[in-house]
Amino acid sequence: MPFLQGIGLGGGLIIAIGAQNAFVLSQGVRRNFPLQTAFICSLSDGLLILLGVSGVGALVATNPLLAQLATWCGALFLLWYGGRSFRSALQGGSLEASTEAIPSRRKLLLATLALTFLNPHVYLDTFVLIGGLSGQLDQTERYLFGAGAMTASFLWFFALSLGAGLLAPLFRKPLAWRFLDGFVCLTMWGIAISLLWPKLQPYIS
Repeated sequence: MPFLQGIGLGGGLIIAIGAQNAFVLSQGVRRNFPLQTAFICSLSDGLLILLGVSGVGALVATNPLLAQLATWCGALFLLWYGGRSFRSALQGGSLEASTEAIPSRRKLLLATLALTFLNPHVYLDTFVLIGGLSGQLDQTERYLFGAGAMTASFLWFFALSLGAGLLAPLFRKPLAWRFLDGFVCLTMWGIAISLLWPKLQPYIS
């Protein structure tokens, strides 16, 4: 179950319209080092998730107050994130692939690392949210949770990069993003409810 929860949370966080996904898609469409792009993104996310699970998660696990705080903050963030995805699903969106290619592996590496590590949201996702929520689990389950999030990252980036030739025309259509954002919304809200339900159940029953 922790592994599947990690996949659900990691997948819900990573599948969203953003600079990193747009970059991966654009390189995949042009077949400009698509495997290298996916590998760098997956490895970077995996490293940050591992640091979050082993560092922040361990800190939270030893402090009941931090565990409670992480649960409530994490659940509230998931509710907010799901609400944002719900609003995006109602409004519709599109993802246009860039026509500009990166001419060398070195520039590709630098551009990919910049889009990953200079994005403040990645630290919120991996350190605070994934790392903090994993702190409620024991050591084995914590790393299973992190492994699930890493798996979601790996599968998404490689699927997006390798399937970009087919996905690019599809995701230029707002309807496709409506369905995708709707899925993200349901995933985030479902995990938030699963976190809050044990704490709210005594007041409901």
